[in-house]
Amino acid sequence: MAATPPPPTAPPKPTWEPKQQDPPYPWLRPTIRIRLTLLYGGMFLIAGILLLSIIYMLAAQALHDAGSLEFKVGGNNVLIASDTCPQLGAATNNDQVNETIKACTAVQRQHALDSLLNRALLALVGLSVIAFAFGYAMAGRVLSPLGRITRTARRVAGTDLTRRIELDGPDDELKELADTFDDMLDRLERAFTAQQRFVGNASHELRTPLAINRTLLEVHLSDPEAPPELQQLGKTLLATNERSEQLVEGLLLLARSDNQIVERKPVDLAEVADRAIDQARTEAVARKVEILGERSAAVVQGNGVLLERIALNLVQNAVRYNVAEDGWVEVTTSLQPGQALLVVSNTGPVVPAYEIDNLFEPFRRLRTERTGSDKGVGLGLSIARSVARAHGGRIIAEPREGGGLVMRVTLPV
Repeated sequence: MAATPPPPTAPPKPTWEPKQQDPPYPWLRPTIRIRLTLLYGGMFLIAGILLLSIIYMLAAQALHDAGSLEFKVGGNNVLIASDTCPQLGAATNNDQVNETIKACTAVQRQHALDSLLNRALLALVGLSVIAFAFGYAMAGRVLSPLGRITRTARRVAGTDLTRRIELDGPDDELKELADTFDDMLDRLERAFTAQQRFVGNASHELRTPLAINRTLLEVHLSDPEAPPELQQLGKTLLATNERSEQLVEGLLLLARSDNQIVERKPVDLAEVADRAIDQARTEAVARKVEILGERSAAVVQGNGVLLERIALNLVQNAVRYNVAEDGWVEVTTSLQPGQALLVVSNTGPVVPAYEIDNLFEPFRRLRTERTGSDKGVGLGLSIARSVARAHGGRIIAEPREGGGLVMRVTLPV
């Protein structure tokens, strides 16, 4: 038999990347440094020319005033007289005349210098005001692209990833920064879109088999002729399936709540807390835990379903992690300046302060690394913290004196 030819191999990938071509004259690029150098150098040159011209005119005026000493030659024992120098009338000889003229000239010169100094100071103050005003206007014009970048970044912080800077103008450092920021936003938008698509697909793919398993188990458990061993196995598998459903729902909600809430509506925390208490009341009665507290109206802007999840998770944790007898849970809501407050406190085991941060980690409980009980899947506080952050708020846990925790959720109004 003839030997089969080997399959064609793919061409080797290049091990180098083409470099970007540099402009022929990079020193002619209108960079910010060159523009600022030309701008402020030109302003300094113009200000110097103006100041020199003003000083020249003031000096010429001062010299003209200093040379305006007029003399008159007369008789009657008066050699010389002057209106600006009346002391000459008392001079009787040439020596006295010369001394008097020198004294009058010195006075005129000092007067001219004082006038020149005062006018130069006024001119300097006026030029300084004009220079500062012009510099402020030019600095605002030069830095206006930075303000545009900042405003776009703030809008992006509100999960509006469709915003772009699209800066026009010379090819300088600011335009390079804006283009780089736009490229980063493109990558972030693609990443968030892929994440949302993945969450949606995972939600469908994970829920469907669990729902099918639950239906099959419920059908087999409804058979009255099933042996007791099968009945017990079915109940165990049904409980395990229910726990898996809770885990999937918690993970999907945690993934969705990590983003900011775009669509917000008025939500009353008191109403949200009442709904959460109604859902947890049956479990509280079974565990002999009393639910207390007064709830005042506290309206915030947010997502009602997610806020209700915060209250429900906190109330359920407070009921489940409680004392065996005479336990209570207090749920209060109040409105404070600039923020709304939801407080859930309970009796329970003593919680060390250094273990508070671990309670907010996924799949972790007090003194345990992984979940392993029937009290939940270990995502309640993680979801509550993510939802609070998505609403621009925060959640703080503090140990309660005597045992238990005090959970405070603050949300902006």
